[in-house]
Amino acid sequence: MLAAWASAASALAPLEAYGRLPNIETAAIAPGGERLAVIWTDGEGRKIVIQDLRIGKVVRVLVAGDKKVRALQWADDNHLLVTVSTTARAIDVIAPRREYFMAFDYDMAKARMRPLMGDVGQSMNVIYGRPEIRILDGKPYAFIQGVHFVSNRGRLSLFKVDLQRAAAELDQLGFQDTYDWVVSPEGRAVAQATYDGKSARWSLKVRQGAGWNEVKTLQAYSEWPNLAGLGRDGKSVLVVDMKDGRNQMREVSVAQPAWTEPFAAQDANAGLWDPARHNLIGFYALTGEEDRYTYFDPADEKVWAMVLRAFPQNRVTLVSSSADRKRFVVLVDSPTEGPAYALIDLNTKRADWLGRLYQGLGVEDISPVRKVRYRAADGLELTGYLTLPRGREAKNLPLVVHPHGGPAVRDGPGFDWWAQAMASRGYAVLQVNYRGSDGFGWDFLAAGFGQWGRKMQTDLSDGVRHLAKEGTIDPKRVCIVGASYGGYAALAGPSLDPGVYRCAVSVAGLSDARRFVAWSKRQDGLPAQRWWTRFMGAEDPRDPVLTQISPIAHIDRIDAPILLIHGRDDTTVPLEQSQVMADALRKAGKPVELVVQPGSDHWLSRGDTRLAMLEAVMAFLEKHNPAD
Repeated sequence: MLAAWASAASALAPLEAYGRLPNIETAAIAPGGERLAVIWTDGEGRKIVIQDLRIGKVVRVLVAGDKKVRALQWADDNHLLVTVSTTARAIDVIAPRREYFMAFDYDMAKARMRPLMGDVGQSMNVIYGRPEIRILDGKPYAFIQGVHFVSNRGRLSLFKVDLQRAAAELDQLGFQDTYDWVVSPEGRAVAQATYDGKSARWSLKVRQGAGWNEVKTLQAYSEWPNLAGLGRDGKSVLVVDMKDGRNQMREVSVAQPAWTEPFAAQDANAGLWDPARHNLIGFYALTGEEDRYTYFDPADEKVWAMVLRAFPQNRVTLVSSSADRKRFVVLVDSPTEGPAYALIDLNTKRADWLGRLYQGLGVEDISPVRKVRYRAADGLELTGYLTLPRGREAKNLPLVVHPHGGPAVRDGPGFDWWAQAMASRGYAVLQVNYRGSDGFGWDFLAAGFGQWGRKMQTDLSDGVRHLAKEGTIDPKRVCIVGASYGGYAALAGPSLDPGVYRCAVSVAGLSDARRFVAWSKRQDGLPAQRWWTRFMGAEDPRDPVLTQISPIAHIDRIDAPILLIHGRDDTTVPLEQSQVMADALRKAGKPVELVVQPGSDHWLSRGDTRLAMLEAVMAFLEKHNPAD
């Protein structure tokens, strides 16, 4: 068996095939359906490749290099909007170091790139949220949420950008606590939402003539309603809030504003909008293991059923569509071949591949993934995914527990580059949707409140015990590797739940909950503090519980070597969290390694640092928990 494994290992795909940036990050089709823009990478640098679908040729290549390109969006067939981000401290503004987003317009006719917010006085050149496109009198306009200063205080305001003239202007000045806007199909600001973090007061204001009518106010301490866009008729405002763990959709009329009853209660993750008329046409939800697209119009349901039939047994995600919804870009995730982008043309009834995300991986490099279901020690049913190394019997395998971040997000079915990379080196990889994960209903989410370092942590080790009882893994050869909240869980494993793991790797994880909550409050105010303390079970940053659940407070219990990896540009969990943990471990004589990555943010956005992280993780695992 060992000889067979050694022979297979010699033909393994290199780690860079998994660890560098995907070769295609996203794609967007123009409204007319005849131009396609793709963010393409060589694993490190980025290019925006624009193709003319009529002739099947590339007509532009925009070199982005190491710029963090976050999104592509066509305003019309001539104007491509490009959103990028950078980690910085705002100039001449008292503001924390954070990730700032900026938008640019590439004019195909003039072959020119211009910033969308470069010429507005008393305003920052950054954007918040996705630009809203409106065609007015045949001309494309972008409506941008940005910051305008009044008496040296910033307000989230609405800006109108004439893309043909490359001219931006302040369209609507926000109130002191405005945080979101809705724009009508005619290019008129019709609603805004405000939230006062200190008083926890949320309000919806609807445009009435030249003024604003306050339609509804709520006390909202941790969650508050969102303005999702325009309702089904394109004239109302769609407000989404949560009740009993389900998203409620309600439409508030602009002409006769009133707080209406919800028209649907759905486990909706996102709305689906008509790309031309901007009205709500359906919603998307990942429910359990199923991606579900629900359309209000039976004709749309029929079209999506046709799309799914083109890729049987695969997970299909809508990425972009033409204005007439006759051409679609979809992401197709095959359990045997990995993810790839495809272009579907309903006019010709063709589906053509645009390219695989990880072109260096063959079918033989994709490890099988199976669903795992078990009960926690207190009886709560948990689910997750187990990635198994190819060519090895699922018996007495070395295991890597790989908890997701968040914590209020989830692992889903489909290709996971990090899990696949670890499985390729002989490890079984367990990803658990522990209590507090999103996507399984309110009761399951709420079960995580106050359970940081407690049942959220033992949910993971209960999974280890389940797999050991099955005989799938060797309980003496288990490590834990995670990022963000998963990085916290990796540190909490050997410190709060010792005796389970031979080693632990924390990437951008927090180690000192008290210090982190205080930092988060300084960064984002009381709402952020309330959110964190809800999950941590603390009343305020001085609550003793924060010390109880902090790995740094339990150094003496740590019984495994620790690897800490952190980006210097991390604005979500500060580098300090790994530095103080490393110092404490060294002082206590515990084995620890600290890798600080210059230029790396919280999301591993750069190909070089992402690969360097993966290489460091694998070297650490192979040293302290060899797969063979």
